[in-house]
Formats: sequence, C-alpha cells, structure tokens
Amino acid sequence: MTEGERGIWLDDATHREDLSTFVERALRLDDAAVIRLKERAGGLVVAWVNTGFDVLASRVIGGRVRPGDLSAGADALVAGLTAMDRSGFVEPGFAMDSAWRGALPPETGFVHLDDVPARAVLELAQRGVALAKEHSSAHGPPASLLDQEVVSVSSGDTSVGIPMRCVFALTAMGFLPQSAAAGQGMALDPDSVAADEIVRVRVLPAWLRIDARFGSVYRRRGDPAVVLR
Repeated sequence: MTEGERGIWLDDATHREDLSTFVERALRLDDAAVIRLKERAGGLVVAWVNTGFDVLASRVIGGRVRPGDLSAGADALVAGLTAMDRSGFVEPGFAMDSAWRGALPPETGFVHLDDVPARAVLELAQRGVALAKEHSSAHGPPASLLDQEVVSVSSGDTSVGIPMRCVFALTAMGFLPQSAAAGQGMALDPDSVAADEIVRVRVLPAWLRIDARFGSVYRRRGDPAVVLR
C-alpha cells in the first residue's frame, strides 16, 4: 500500500465474499446504489448502503480502506471485487463521496431493548410481501404498508415499534440465515430458521438498530424532517 493510494484491502477471500454478497444485494435494490466504506478500529471496515426503504444497512468485514471513509458505486465495486489480487487490493472505482446523502449512526452507545425470534421476522416478511403484491403500484409498496409498525419491543420505560421498512430491509439484504432465498424470488420459509435464531433490537434517542446474523439495519427515530445533530 503506497502513501496516498486510494483503495480497499481485504484480509482474505472470505471477506471478499461477504462484501460481494452485500454489494450484490444492494444492486438488486438499486442499480445506482452507492456503498460507503468506513474504517473501524481493530482492522475492520463497515460497509453501508441506503436500502431504498429509508433504512440504512451495514455489514462489518476485515480489512482497511484509504482514505478511512470513502464512497463508491456498487457496480464498480462488483468489478473491483471480482478482480481482487493476492494482496487483497480492491479498486473501488471513481470517488462517489458527493453522492452519499445523510449522516451515519454512531458506532457506540446503543441500548439493548430485547431480542425477537428470527422466525417471527420472516413470518412478518411473508405477510408484508403478500400485501405488497396486492397493493403495490409502479412506485413500489405503499408508504402506509412500509410505515406500519409490525412489532413492538420494550424494556423498562423505553418502547419502540419496528416498521415493515426494517423487516423488508433485513430480508432484502439477506441478513437472516434463511433469507438468501428472498433475493432469488423464492418464498420466505420461517421454519428453515433455527428456533433459537434471534435478531437484537437496540436504540438511541435518534436511531433504531436491528442486528441479525449477517448484518444490521438502522432507521431514524422521530420526525425524519428534523435534522439531528
């Protein structure tokens, strides 16, 4: 790695596969998707994408990026990952930093509220997909369906509703063990997930975070028109 060089360096083929899966999923949702890669302490990189559901998705991989926070087109990243050399170098293509809209959530400070069975999440996704097929227009599922709070999670005095947007984002990005089938146009099958598989719900005053086995999704809390600092 030479001084001033721009790029991504992944630890091994496993991390390449993980990032490739993330980027390919993002492209299925939006063929103009922009991926943001941000370095984290401990030799880790967090990949971010706006899923199109007004929900951010992220996945952590092992590696380095230079600069420590860069954005790239998902299509260019697919090409770069395919051509990754033995050193682990990935060419990210043209800088797309100006195309990224919005702030990222904090790395720390989230409070754990409770865990939800992954099977329950997939059951909700099944119902949501069926409703979306009935009521969708050329612009996609209606906002009323996406905004519907399909499960409530609470701990002490704190309670939060999980909207269908987050359920769709989790399954569309393949973050649940079974949900790989969702991207292939196959039916979601809750019974194919282990009964003890969970998703973890955490919150900050400004953010809802849901952690699944293969990644996390984040949704702003409160009025989305308010700029939170």
